[in-house]
Amino acid sequence: MSAVLHRSFARAPPVAVAGSGVYLYDAAGKEYLDASGGAAVSCLGHSHPAVIDAICSQVRTLSFAHTTFFTSDSAERLAEFLLRRAPPGFGRGRAAFLGSGSEAMEAAIKLTRQYFVERGEAARVRFIARRQSYHGNTLGALALSGHAARRAIYEPLLMDVQHVSPCFPYRFQEEGESAEVYVQRLADELESTLLSLGPETVAAFVAEPVVGATLGCVAPAPGYFQQVREVCDKYGVLLIADEVMCGMGRCGAWFTIGDEGISPDLVVLAKGLGAGYVPISAMLASERVVATISAGSRALNNGHTYMGHPLACAAALAVVTVIDQEQLLARVKQQGTKLAQLLAVRFREHPQVGDIRGRGLFLALELVADRAHKTPFEREKDLASKLRTQALMHGLVCYPGSGTADGVRGDHVLLAPPYIIDDPQLEQLTDKLSRALSAALV
Repeated sequence: MSAVLHRSFARAPPVAVAGSGVYLYDAAGKEYLDASGGAAVSCLGHSHPAVIDAICSQVRTLSFAHTTFFTSDSAERLAEFLLRRAPPGFGRGRAAFLGSGSEAMEAAIKLTRQYFVERGEAARVRFIARRQSYHGNTLGALALSGHAARRAIYEPLLMDVQHVSPCFPYRFQEEGESAEVYVQRLADELESTLLSLGPETVAAFVAEPVVGATLGCVAPAPGYFQQVREVCDKYGVLLIADEVMCGMGRCGAWFTIGDEGISPDLVVLAKGLGAGYVPISAMLASERVVATISAGSRALNNGHTYMGHPLACAAALAVVTVIDQEQLLARVKQQGTKLAQLLAVRFREHPQVGDIRGRGLFLALELVADRAHKTPFEREKDLASKLRTQALMHGLVCYPGSGTADGVRGDHVLLAPPYIIDDPQLEQLTDKLSRALSAALV
């Protein structure tokens, strides 16, 4: 019996003992193609020598220095690297480094509050997010999240957050409705929600530029974020971009929100930032936010013991340097196009695949009981769990999810392989997924 508090008491997971490139190996010697990077984490694959060398070098010289007393070269260089590549308005901003996406989202919530207090707008305490979203598993981040099943047992503990409709054309764009009309409808809903709450009480709107775990790689309709930015600006509300899954090259750009032609006020990063080699996340504050704090208290009101950890920052700096030097952003677009084509050939006529979508190497299949009517599978079928089990049996790590259609019903499978994946491995991925899906649907 394991002494580890595993995610499931019902089964003992295999013991991972090694990783190399796009593959993982368990204690029995079985090979798994890591087609989801765990949870869109392992963007460089496993055992990349440059990252290993950076970790070893850092730990030999400085393993830890508390940020109350010191900064570190690795933290300073990583912050400069990210801010130089961030959307306009972040060049003279600041970056904070934490241990997980949830921690970074909590930091964004707290900095937003501090920003408005120091502006003399202390009444701004409300946050708006979207239904069927996910922003983290700590109580503040979970409160922002609009995924009904994940929130359910914690509801009494969560702060009150208003949730509006997601930008999810496959499910919610009405028949005959143009993209422009659909986007305007969503912007109107956001504005009416702001007005109903009282704009003077609303601090921020939070959204994933490309929605990951809960909807399965849903990119926004054209013009959506421009409309959102306009509504936020009209009422003095901050815009927080959650790029924990979709950022750091996963969609083919350092910052996915930049592809939407707008700049947020805060950005939250994780997963691909450390590529799984270390736990690390980042919260980037724009010049606008930093200027307010600089002119006021001149101090961050929120801190963590392991904030700005030198070892974590050194590993992340090595990760982003590899992405930059090996031109992996371009490779993500190239290999993402190839994977999308392979998925289309294999699944576009599949009766239980309703949609194939995503951007870069961040792709998903939505699974349906009835393709013509987009009818989701009932929750009782537990298709996501069955697919996860069958995929492992076939030597594939993918990321099935449930609640896709309405927060409870519906299933998808998310694919986020390492940026280094080659053409034969893409074909292997597609073949293994096809066989696993067939087995799960029996």
